[in-house]
Amino acid sequence: MELYDFSRPTTLARDHARVLEMAFDTFARQWGTQLTAKVRVLSQVTSQQVQTLSYDEYASSLPDNTGMVLFDIPNVSAKAVIQFPMAAALSWVGHMLGGTGNMVLPERKFTHIEQALLGRIMDDALEDLHYSLGSLLAAPMTAASIQYNSQFAQAAASGDPMLVATFEMVVGETTAPASVAIPAEAVLPQLGPVVPSSSEATPAELIQGHLATTPVDVSLQMEPIRVKPGMVLNLAEGDVLRLLHPGHRPLNVTVDGHIVAQAAVGASGSRLAGVIVSTEENH
Repeated sequence: MELYDFSRPTTLARDHARVLEMAFDTFARQWGTQLTAKVRVLSQVTSQQVQTLSYDEYASSLPDNTGMVLFDIPNVSAKAVIQFPMAAALSWVGHMLGGTGNMVLPERKFTHIEQALLGRIMDDALEDLHYSLGSLLAAPMTAASIQYNSQFAQAAASGDPMLVATFEMVVGETTAPASVAIPAEAVLPQLGPVVPSSSEATPAELIQGHLATTPVDVSLQMEPIRVKPGMVLNLAEGDVLRLLHPGHRPLNVTVDGHIVAQAAVGASGSRLAGVIVSTEENH
């Protein structure tokens, strides 16, 4: 259960949240695969949560010292962010250079070589993000800079709403949190309306409307008979099974084993057909 904060009402409709959660789930799987190929050690990224936060709330939730790659978005003043611990990133670089990546490393700025190697990982992450969001991201993002302090990154104004997705990254034996923050104005316009506001259909009518177009298998059946296994095993060509279904009685119309109507045998052109003579409602 999550407490509702009246000072920051939720801006994501349920349908919008579901679409974004699926998109970031796809991003997590794609990024995990790319990391495995890049650092040459089994990697997995798991999406945890998608929410709307002001940039100030997002920055305050991060450690003071952390890696933040900022991305420019055309026609949007705020920048997108991919954030991860610096120690975790240095372990990725260690794997890429042939090391074990298991050393305890201090939190420090990246060297030029480390930045170049991390740039390749970020290029893959950005490609995966574009693929996963698809049409939700109208304009392509481009890398702008790397920041090391969440309180001084200045990716957006303090009150700017951001779509924030959090992840757990497992690279080899190293587990680390990560996050992606995208300005809401870059994505929300593409989500469109949740449902037509003019609809006056009741929930039952909406459900019936969806079910009406679902294909089902329909069968015409006689009343079943019970026989012993020995009789079935000894069946031979020419044997006669005596059915209890009267010749004048209509056949049962069944859907998934449930009788829904009765039908007489008829014809439709050159094909056999069932002519519905009565229906029954099952509760």
